[in-house]
Amino acid sequence: MAPKGGLFSLPLLLLGGFAVLAFFFFLPSLFRSSYLCYSESRSGATGSSGVGGKEGSEIPSRRSPSSSSDPVSASADDISWLRDQLRANELRDPPTTAEGWHMLRKGINPRTRAQQLEDLRKFKGISHYEDGENNHTDLPCPGELLVEEHHSNYGEPWAGGRDVFEFLAKSVDLLPDFQVLEIGCGTLRVGLHFIRYLDAAHFNCLERDELSLMAAFRYELPSQGLLHKRPLIVKGDDMDFTKFGDDVAFDLIYASAVFLHIPDALVWVGLERLASRLKPSKGRLFVSHNIKFCTRLRGDECSKRLSNIGLEYVGKRTHDSLLFNHYEIWFEFRRPRS
Repeated sequence: MAPKGGLFSLPLLLLGGFAVLAFFFFLPSLFRSSYLCYSESRSGATGSSGVGGKEGSEIPSRRSPSSSSDPVSASADDISWLRDQLRANELRDPPTTAEGWHMLRKGINPRTRAQQLEDLRKFKGISHYEDGENNHTDLPCPGELLVEEHHSNYGEPWAGGRDVFEFLAKSVDLLPDFQVLEIGCGTLRVGLHFIRYLDAAHFNCLERDELSLMAAFRYELPSQGLLHKRPLIVKGDDMDFTKFGDDVAFDLIYASAVFLHIPDALVWVGLERLASRLKPSKGRLFVSHNIKFCTRLRGDECSKRLSNIGLEYVGKRTHDSLLFNHYEIWFEFRRPRS
């Protein structure tokens, strides 16, 4: 029995030995393999490499082209940073008198817009082509626009356009793919900010003033590098919105100080045509300053007329300016979900 037992145990011993050798041979590769998977998952999850396998591929390291990387408004940290920069550069409070500003501009050869325009007409700039055939200017722009005279066409500073944009954008939780319509965009004091933020061809405007349109097309869009955004700006004064396409539904429609200068009857025509173009429930219509076209009606007549055309009044809102002591009043409307 003993010889049989010895013969039987020898193969088992050899088999066990091979198993132990195989385990220790493959053990480093198992650890190495696990470590690599763990590293790839981590690098992919943080979006730092973009090559970290399936998990990592689902979390991009950059924003998609359709999303805007610009915040709508300045944060508290932004304001704090700016104040720190003013202190770090020892910039005192701005002067409150003309003499004070003159002292600051000493040595800068100050020019008013009128003087700058005169210099431009007289000297045509420091370097220019004398021979018209060699003029390589693709979009010749009038001197009046180059010195930005149109920035003074408003009853408040040009910077107020940013305030309007921020208020409206936050009110509707603006996204780049929203369709926006401005009634009376003028020289794009507000519109420039929407055009920059929105996807191409998502800003629309109906404007009647030729000078404003000239400033928008010949100066503001080219100088701001926004020609590629292809805004649809249409000349018209009859509240005709058909040129914006029959299938376009707007997320936001707004009129800044425009209805003040339009007869009430035409305002109601415009509202009736716009009601069906506003997205139900979430879409918003904002009108600034006042709604005398509505308040001039007696009793609850305004609510009835709004209901008849498919709109309802949401409420009155205000917002403050970032740069100057000013606030603006807005009236909000929506289209109820049917």
